[in-house]
Amino acid sequence: MNTGKNKGFFSKIPNAVWMVISVVTAFVLWTVIASTEAGGVVFAEPWEVGQQFVKALSNGTLWQHTSISLFRVLAGFGIGFVVSIPVAFLMGWYAPFRNLVSPWIQFVRNIPPLAYIPLVIVGAGVGEQAKVIVIFIASFLVLVVTIYQGVLSVDVTLIKAAKVLGATDRDLFFKVVIPASTPYILTGARLGLSASLTTLVAAELTGASRGLGMMIQKASGYYDMSTVLMGILVIGVIGILFEKIVRFLERRLTGWQETISQ
Repeated sequence: MNTGKNKGFFSKIPNAVWMVISVVTAFVLWTVIASTEAGGVVFAEPWEVGQQFVKALSNGTLWQHTSISLFRVLAGFGIGFVVSIPVAFLMGWYAPFRNLVSPWIQFVRNIPPLAYIPLVIVGAGVGEQAKVIVIFIASFLVLVVTIYQGVLSVDVTLIKAAKVLGATDRDLFFKVVIPASTPYILTGARLGLSASLTTLVAAELTGASRGLGMMIQKASGYYDMSTVLMGILVIGVIGILFEKIVRFLERRLTGWQETISQ
């Protein structure tokens, strides 16, 4: 049995090499599936998607769709982030507020954002506001629950030690609770951005004329699978970029904590 040796060998392979292997394997599987009769119905050939990408990039349509979708995602997420932080901290810090608001959040978070689209359209119309609201709902619910768990997880020993040293409630909040909750805030940001992207296609059901979600929906109606896959890949790449940015911030802001390299 050479299990130990195998583990040692694989552990020496750099992450960058694993990434290349993963991408190449995915590309090969995509090519094989697209070449079959059943798979070819759903998956366009990689070269067809590549051609469509170059065409959309050269005529400017891809940037138009991507830029407006990025605006919607960042606007909805940004509002959700700003609103969720005080709500989550109030829930964790004040029991009456927690007892009042927590049942609302627990109820609403089990309802998919897609279900709110008719209400949002009636209330906000079919303009940009409606799309941002749908994304806001999705990101806010993820953010507030994650950050709230962070507030609850603050080590009681730290709070007691700070009180012994004469810390006021204000000191406890800004110098103990918020720093200790920062990893959860950043985790919530990562999950909130992911939720915003996954809700994008649904949000653009509210009468969008441009956007990656709209592009995917329109292309699927014409059975243009190369454009559909191109849109999906672009959203995936944006998601990876968001992930990398938040993880960079995590390393910078929570370097004092022991982290696990992923």
